[in-house]
This record gives sequence, C-alpha cells and structure tokens, in this order.
Amino acid sequence: MQALCITKPGGPDVLAICAVPTPEPKRDELLVRVRVAGLNRADTLQRRGHYPPPPGYPEDIPGLEYAGDVVAAGTDVRRFRAGQRVFGLTGGGAQAEYLTIPETL
Repeated sequence: MQALCITKPGGPDVLAICAVPTPEPKRDELLVRVRVAGLNRADTLQRRGHYPPPPGYPEDIPGLEYAGDVVAAGTDVRRFRAGQRVFGLTGGGAQAEYLTIPETL
C-alpha cells in the first residue's frame, strides 16, 4: 500500500509517498480502507520530530483522524463487518491507504 511517510525530521520537504506493507488485523482489530485522513498540528509536530506517537503506532506515518470502510475484521470482532463505514481517532498512521484499529477505539 502507499502511505505518506516522514523520511526524517524537518519541514514539508521531508514527506514522501512510500510503499509499506498493508497491515493485517489482529483478532480484535478492523482493517480500514482510509477514504479521508485529517491533518493537524500534532502531525506537523511529529514531522518535525517533536511529537512521538504512542507505543505501537508507526513513527514515520502521520495521521490521527480518519474515515473509511471496513474491509476485514479479526476473528473476535463482533460489532463491525466488512462494508461498514467508520471514522475516529487513532494514535497515528492514518495517512495511508489502510489502517488497523481496535474494535473498541
């Protein structure tokens, strides 16, 4: 998949479109095809190297807000199914074609 990647700390010129593996949902996660991702101050601070994402989230792919479609669900997921539209906040990585999120997030 393609994602917006931070290649090193700096200004907008350090952003690049890069190829990264499509994430696989864990038992309690959804795989979301991102239709829209927000851009906010936290993303610009992360790009500059001043805002590390929480543990477990990508350091090189910004994006906290997203909206998209569920394309797959882990075996323990009960509230969502493929084809449903979702939106929300995550710890990072939303500026990519796909994103995994916990069912409860």
